[in-house]
Amino acid sequence: MSEALHRSRITQDNSATERVNQPGREEGVVRAGAHPVVHEEPADWGWHGETGRWGRRAAWVTVLIVLAYIFGNHEGRVEDLWVLGTAALLAAILVWDIFRRKNAWRSR
Repeated sequence: MSEALHRSRITQDNSATERVNQPGREEGVVRAGAHPVVHEEPADWGWHGETGRWGRRAAWVTVLIVLAYIFGNHEGRVEDLWVLGTAALLAAILVWDIFRRKNAWRSR
């Protein structure tokens, strides 16, 4: 839908809709008696950004699973370098997380 057509539909007066002012956003058109869309925080839905102790344990298990890929039927060593590099990167991120949590004001 073009912007001009969209604007023309918004500017039409419809008895079933009303205009509402939304702070920090453009004017909205909603059904009469309804509330405009508001920003919802992720914490309202139960997500607080960290997976906790079990998530960190699962990440270390993931490192071990990636290292298990070294034992296989491949003959070249390039694959081993990629597997070791990936495992090292994951382990470095997990070690960084340990120090980040230790120095954080709210460590878990």
